[in-house]
Amino acid sequence: MEAAPLQAGTPAPEFTATLHDGSTRTLADYRGRKLVLYFYPKDNTPGCTAQACNLNEHLNELTDKGIAVLGVSQDSEASHLKFIAKYDLGFDLAADTDHALHLAFGVWGRKKFMGKEYDGTHRTTFLIDEQGQIAHTILKPNTKDHTAEVLAGFGLS
Repeated sequence: MEAAPLQAGTPAPEFTATLHDGSTRTLADYRGRKLVLYFYPKDNTPGCTAQACNLNEHLNELTDKGIAVLGVSQDSEASHLKFIAKYDLGFDLAADTDHALHLAFGVWGRKKFMGKEYDGTHRTTFLIDEQGQIAHTILKPNTKDHTAEVLAGFGLS
């Protein structure tokens, strides 16, 4: 199955996500503020760590602009807890072990790495506005400078 990420102008799918601490968040919980919903392949890998740390380094700036951050991967809650503790991340991570969120946003599909094909996460970020609409989709984000892409996508750079 080929991933076909949702595009700008599309309503974000309603979701309930299980967070690293076992609590849940829904899309409705973010109404009234902007949301960076970013999908990444795996905790504690170089690109995913760079992306999380870049967002975390600029978290106060994002928060000051009314932007919340929610990271999503297929990793377990326990893996997320370790990732958050290791890098002192100040935002939530959702454990999408059944890929329901990945599928709803169109970011789960065939990938190729070193000649091997497999199903996995297509690194993608959705910028969701205060009303729950996708304002911008960032395909293949720059993991080391992701905050700049987020701010530009929201027209705040």
